[in-house]
Amino acid sequence: MRRKQKGITLLGFIIGLAVAGVFIYMGMKVIPMYSEYYSVRQALEGLAKEPDITTSSPKQVQDLFFRRLDISYADNVKPRDVKIARKDSGYLMTVDYEVRKPLIANLDVVGRFHAEKELRRSRD
Repeated sequence: MRRKQKGITLLGFIIGLAVAGVFIYMGMKVIPMYSEYYSVRQALEGLAKEPDITTSSPKQVQDLFFRRLDISYADNVKPRDVKIARKDSGYLMTVDYEVRKPLIANLDVVGRFHAEKELRRSRD
């Protein structure tokens, strides 16, 4: 009676480990980019809940926004990426930015992010 061996070879195990390692490495580059994007969205949500945000000047609104980002260690958003436009009885705040992280050799991971929030007078 002959028995058939089952299992994975050492070479197959090493190849599987290498593929998993590449995906984990890519995740280590991409996840912080998305974490920063969610910090930007939370900062915009927090600004929208500020009382009397519509009576502030655009410069004050931008300053409040960047103070909130400093708490979250979001370093990739620059003042040139933030646009504040007057809309109806408030502001429309738009944040468009790009994050570029080196991956392997001359390959980069690029993330383009867009977030916008309408800042209105709160209804009491």
